[in-house]
Amino acid sequence: SSRYATQGPCNTSKPSMLDFVNKAKWDAWKSLGSVSQEEARQQYVDLISSLVGTEAPAVAAQPTGSTKGFQTLLVSTEDNITTIRLNRPEKKNAITVEMYNELIEALDLAGKDDSVITVITGSGDYYCSGNDLNNFTKIPEGGVEKLAKESGELLRRYVKVYIDFPKPLIGVINGPAVGVSVTLLGLFDVVYATEKATFHTPFSQLGQSPEGCSSYLFPKIMGAAKASEMLLFNKKLTAAQACEVGLVTEVFPESSFQSEVWTRLKAYAKLPRNSLALSKQLIRVVEKEKLHAVNDAEVERLVERWLSDECMQAIMSFFQAKSKL
Repeated sequence: SSRYATQGPCNTSKPSMLDFVNKAKWDAWKSLGSVSQEEARQQYVDLISSLVGTEAPAVAAQPTGSTKGFQTLLVSTEDNITTIRLNRPEKKNAITVEMYNELIEALDLAGKDDSVITVITGSGDYYCSGNDLNNFTKIPEGGVEKLAKESGELLRRYVKVYIDFPKPLIGVINGPAVGVSVTLLGLFDVVYATEKATFHTPFSQLGQSPEGCSSYLFPKIMGAAKASEMLLFNKKLTAAQACEVGLVTEVFPESSFQSEVWTRLKAYAKLPRNSLALSKQLIRVVEKEKLHAVNDAEVERLVERWLSDECMQAIMSFFQAKSKL
């Protein structure tokens, strides 16, 4: 525990159950008992070193073409393609509240700019590791209820942008994808993946429920039996399996992934912009009302889950497991 390493034995009063993150940290700290402070400091340094060691040196990518400044994304437009690149490689592109807001803005701008297609991809080894669980630790004045409500509203707005996106949207999945970054793939028009990508939705493990319209689109795309295995029982799919069930359009060898995909995207971007956009809208309009209703229902259920003891317990265990590594 970092706190033990810097402050010595635990003499702090126990946090309330609702403050589940600090409660988890307190339990972990307390469980260290009488390990000497020096020893604990060394354990903490070893832990951090080992964690840093397991994450490949992540170099934030540099954009080309015209760009707009974002903190968590790299957005550029070149050759009629707007590319939105998740750019927190040192955190496996986990989505913070700030990143949600920036993605909403970037997608809004991409929908209105002169590009023909929009691409979403990740910097570094991961496509996206889902929600940054630290989003659940910043409890505002109004307490946990307010946090759950605000998080739900943000998620609803985020998914809505994908439902309403007016142009072809292409996912370039450069590595493992987790959580919301997977559930949203049903709202993309085309998804290309490297062979080393994996697709994992561990909701029930964290006491949560699916979002991104996946509760409706996944059974429709892959059939109820395969969808349940992913959404209920946390089955992680390889790129080949994801392609087989229809979640991914095509899988490429890692060595030629970028060059093959970008050659194809550049060809797509030469197609007439308006006819592409109108054709996409024609395909989407049939489902649009249904998708908005599904988004609302999923968010409502998730807000309930976030406030449940079961979910709090699961997130607490997650932080506890991390602090015991």
